[in-house]
Amino acid sequence: MVNKNRMNRAAAAWAVAALVSVAVPASAATVAETAAVPRIDLKVLVVDDGGSSIDAITAELRDTGVPYTRIDLGSGSRPVIDAGFLSDTVDGRPRAKFQGVVLPSENPFGEGSAEMAALAAYETAYGIRQVDAYTWAHPGVGLEYTDNGGYAGQLDGTRAAITPAGKAGPFGYLGGEVTFEDNSVLIPESFGFMGQPRPGYTSYLDAPVGSGRASLLGEYVHDGRSELVVTFGYNQYQRQYRLLARGIVDWLTQGVHLGQSRNYFAVHVDDVFAPDARWNSELNCTPGDYACAGGEGKESTIRMTAADAQYAAQWQQAKGFKLDMVFNGGAGEEWKTENGGTDAMTAQLVADRAKYRWINHTYTHPFLGCVQNTATVPWSCAKNTRGATQWMSRAEIAAQIRDNHNWAVRKGIALDRTELVTGEHSGLKTLPQQPQDNPNLAGALADNGVRWIASDNSREPAQRTVGTALTVPRHPMNVYYNTGTNAEMADEYNWIYASRADGGSGICEDNPGTSTCLPEPLDPATGYLEHIVPQEARTALRHVLANDPRPHYVHQSNLAEDRTLYPVLDQVLDTYRTLYAANTPVVNQSQKDTGTELQRRAAWDKALAEGKVTAYRIGTTVTVKAPTGVLAPVTAPEGTRKQQLLGTTVYGAAYAGTRSAWTGPEALQSAVTLKLPS
Repeated sequence: MVNKNRMNRAAAAWAVAALVSVAVPASAATVAETAAVPRIDLKVLVVDDGGSSIDAITAELRDTGVPYTRIDLGSGSRPVIDAGFLSDTVDGRPRAKFQGVVLPSENPFGEGSAEMAALAAYETAYGIRQVDAYTWAHPGVGLEYTDNGGYAGQLDGTRAAITPAGKAGPFGYLGGEVTFEDNSVLIPESFGFMGQPRPGYTSYLDAPVGSGRASLLGEYVHDGRSELVVTFGYNQYQRQYRLLARGIVDWLTQGVHLGQSRNYFAVHVDDVFAPDARWNSELNCTPGDYACAGGEGKESTIRMTAADAQYAAQWQQAKGFKLDMVFNGGAGEEWKTENGGTDAMTAQLVADRAKYRWINHTYTHPFLGCVQNTATVPWSCAKNTRGATQWMSRAEIAAQIRDNHNWAVRKGIALDRTELVTGEHSGLKTLPQQPQDNPNLAGALADNGVRWIASDNSREPAQRTVGTALTVPRHPMNVYYNTGTNAEMADEYNWIYASRADGGSGICEDNPGTSTCLPEPLDPATGYLEHIVPQEARTALRHVLANDPRPHYVHQSNLAEDRTLYPVLDQVLDTYRTLYAANTPVVNQSQKDTGTELQRRAAWDKALAEGKVTAYRIGTTVTVKAPTGVLAPVTAPEGTRKQQLLGTTVYGAAYAGTRSAWTGPEALQSAVTLKLPS
């Protein structure tokens, strides 16, 4: 929350700052004499020593859209941090160029440093907060030494907790417990210090030490300054940091900053109504799908039943979570014809159609790229007599999209025709065989009004244009499309990740930079639930906690037979709901909304990189100016209102105890103006 006393004490603080042995800017006298309310620019100063903790905080600022200036502490050409670097005067008003300061420790410049003195004077004068990204427990940061009721050492598995002060303050969005990762008994993952608070220190995160508790993170108020003290090491991917990252930024910026963050999770179920080919554990390949020596006549498929469809609807209701059904209507019709003309599964899903979101996956799931020559292994793009690549035509692609949409309309299924997922993301470039998009794809998308086409995040993590459409990268989940049972999952996993000596393919041995071999093969009876599920849930949850809106995708086969998907989703959702308070729900949004989010982020990042954003706070008024057509993400406290042409209105949407939105100027306005609560 905005600290009014901090903002209004600037004039008095200048008198204190003048006593510090540092050059004070000329504007100091102006502030002291006129008590002018200073302008605070909405940008963060990051002093980087190359450590993982600073890197983690920088990543949080970058990934949530908070502008920052990074100073490389080890560079001989870096600017000197002095009064002139930190502040100046704009239109006769004193200006603080940074709303917060992130340092590697409480003083990375050395004892008696003029730069640290300049920062201390600046923070005191303007009420600016400082984060000490990683330091040790000692009186200089408001803590007793670790030999006085504290601890120093490995923290793997430590069950820390948000204190009442933390819940009432910057970490009120958390459920309470913050457990440090312990993913391997062989590798130390976390190290830190726990200390007992001294006067002026308020603990926000503590953990058991002996018969008491000691602090791992807290606020130290002293000499007119506030520091957030972190006494454990971390990197940007570790769960304990991901849980705390939002609160660290909110504390640093006093709850007012550019950028916003959400915890997103959406799951696309591909191939709905169509069957998926089955893995053959004897041949270690998938007959009828890709090249599979000896697989002729051994093809088998996996397809949901009516009971599986009923279970999907029941599971959704129990979990309060909606799946995206990515469907092939024509493939379902073909299956129906080949199996006696009845299809209870399709009838059940159609009856429950309002319970799901639906996305067009083309009518019969063909490959929409080049004509595939499957006589080669791997397949290659077929050439005509002139040596030119043969492509699926625009008319054929357009018909696949149109026919599937029309099938859904006839069934009463509501869907957004601007969204599309092609089979295997085909039509888009597929390396190494097809290094470019099918040149007929963009036109076919335009013919059908498609604006958002799914892509594979493992191959193309960045959004890009395809004619008038934009890609929406999706995370593949490591729950295989060609398996219907837990045992099949474990068997295929063993083939991929076991060494040749252990009966695996040896792929892990041949690619040590990208793959790690299993120490021993998984037990087919227990390996999926005991090893693969926790690992995949952990990976998915890491995406959820990283402000990553990209959806995850699986296949209808994972909802059939042993229903292998649900244990993963249960673990992700159940774990999430123990970690977070009710005011921070998972955001389960559509493909279109995700595409729009990524599009807005790209435009915002470009505007920041080009220096075309101006944003500042004067007292309780926030002003944001961005290029025409670029919406700005702004986070502010509850009670914030947005200035209209006449009067004000409640600003943004509530999330994690704050309010935030992508916002632009109202009609006849040139900037966004927000009124903060007093």
